[in-house]
Amino acid sequence: MTSYADFYRQSINEPDAFWTEQAKLIDWQQPFTRVCNYDKPPFAHWFEGGTTNLCHNAVDRHLKDRADQAALIYVSTETGVEKTYSFTELHAEVQRMAASLQALGVTKGDRVLIYMPMIAEAAFAMLACARIGAIHCVVFGGFASGSLASRIEDATPKVIVSADAGSRGGKIVPYKPLLDEAIRLSSHKPEAVLLADRGLSPMQLVAGRDQLWSDLRAKHVNDKVPCEWMKSTDISYTIYTSGTTGKPKGVQRDTGGYAVALAASMKHIFDGRAGETYFSTSDIGWVVGHSYIIYGPLIAGMATLMYEGLPTRGLDKEPDGGIWWRLVEKYKVTAMFSAPTAVRVLKKQDPALLKKYDLSSLRALFLAGEPLDEPTARWISEGLQVPIIDNYWQTESGWPILTIANPVEKKASKFGSPGIPMYGYNVKLLHESTGEELTQPNEKGVVVLEGPTPPGFMQTVWKDDARFVNTYWKTVPGKMVYSTFDWGIRDKDGYYFILGRTDDVINVAGHRLGTREIEESISGHAGVAEVAVVGVADTLKGQVAMAFVVPKDASVLANSAEALKLEGEVMKRVDQDLGALARPSRVRFVSMLPKTRSGKLLRRAIQAVCEGRDAGDLTTMDDPSALQQIRDRVEAG
Repeated sequence: MTSYADFYRQSINEPDAFWTEQAKLIDWQQPFTRVCNYDKPPFAHWFEGGTTNLCHNAVDRHLKDRADQAALIYVSTETGVEKTYSFTELHAEVQRMAASLQALGVTKGDRVLIYMPMIAEAAFAMLACARIGAIHCVVFGGFASGSLASRIEDATPKVIVSADAGSRGGKIVPYKPLLDEAIRLSSHKPEAVLLADRGLSPMQLVAGRDQLWSDLRAKHVNDKVPCEWMKSTDISYTIYTSGTTGKPKGVQRDTGGYAVALAASMKHIFDGRAGETYFSTSDIGWVVGHSYIIYGPLIAGMATLMYEGLPTRGLDKEPDGGIWWRLVEKYKVTAMFSAPTAVRVLKKQDPALLKKYDLSSLRALFLAGEPLDEPTARWISEGLQVPIIDNYWQTESGWPILTIANPVEKKASKFGSPGIPMYGYNVKLLHESTGEELTQPNEKGVVVLEGPTPPGFMQTVWKDDARFVNTYWKTVPGKMVYSTFDWGIRDKDGYYFILGRTDDVINVAGHRLGTREIEESISGHAGVAEVAVVGVADTLKGQVAMAFVVPKDASVLANSAEALKLEGEVMKRVDQDLGALARPSRVRFVSMLPKTRSGKLLRRAIQAVCEGRDAGDLTTMDDPSALQQIRDRVEAG
């Protein structure tokens, strides 16, 4: 068996040979003539001369050997729907969607904006766009009209695909009024809007513009739509980075490089095998949904489980903290991908639920999206008795930068570390102000990538090459390297530890502290369920750390004596772990922390409230009452 060190070394030192081998994992209609064109750094062009198609690789090529195998398993605990589509059935539905889009005037290179809940039609739409060579742009269903309008203006879609409504925790969220308002606000108007009617919320159709998917599907039910063979370097999709201020920043992805990157990651990282089932609990509005709900598992010939609902609600719409484990058992899930936030939610459920179901099919649980704290990792590891594999990546990268590639060579995970650099990523730690490379263990620096970035990485910012170069490649003095904007350290074994954003640094009396380090210390206390630490302006010290803690025992919230006691213990723990300098000025207790619906902490909004500023655009917030709690605690003193 190849050692991972040799595997990685070849990817960096002999990239052409390495990626030529990985490119055999997908079908090419026309073979490529040049593996990587890096003539104009930092722009990397992969597999030039080759032609392929994402939909062909995800669907059509499997019809020969696994036509009747499950391809898309759709489960909604919001509506009680559970439906499995075979590769043959998925192939037919995607062609119906493709024919419908063509009937609305969509051709190769046109943009199609998808603003949909987690329903099967959203998967059909993404794959249909890939099939006919249209560029899809999925906008997270949680965005309000203003945010959606700015994305419509930037993407200039010919057609928008949407639905009457989504649902979360049994609460209906009408999409159509939000979409209508967004189109009104946008200077760009789509030629048509294609709507899936779930019967959840009444819709007012705009004459001449709005079409029902059920009507067009009936017209094109038997249509055959061949795959459009795309250049490897042609754009497959754009996706907007969450949290972007000002003009939206569209991450642009290619076709061939992305297909190869996903096929390789399914083999070397996720151990995905044809005929098995993959379950990613993400949303198609985020990059994880693109890579590991839709394209990755299907390219690997797996069934992919697409889930709409909370992790604590069953198909009968009753509370069920074991619903995910029930699905793992039923569909014999072998690889599961989720987020630390979801695990922390499940941590509050009855631990017996982890033992109630037969989880013997599960080989690993992968986590990403935010740092994985050690107590959470240890809890789920002991509960599932399978490897818990953290991984670190970004919307920009499209697939993991740091993790463990167990299928190449088994390596132990380290709690608190996402792992080691993945093949193709030339990861370095640089000093923030001198640009000097840090080579000694546990030196803190900015995590950067040297070009060329590997296949599947963003090509550029949509319609803005200058922004791509200036934003990502010109932040380290004297060096053209891609900045992740994250602090990190590397231990003596080569494992990386991410310490937080370079822009989430707290500067206390001239000393720079990462919020992640303080959070890690506090989360280790037995009485702490979740924590967020932000830097707050202070006239004496410049900034001080402020901690907001969700206690495991809710009675702390109503008992000032208990709260004072726990605050003192938390302070003492930080003192012991990091020193008095890192001790928060206050620890305030809340029942929940403000997050986006994808589970990311809204630290900047918390900071703004603490400093008496406007919290900004909160359209992605899951529950507005969480931020109100922060405000109430701050105002109470």
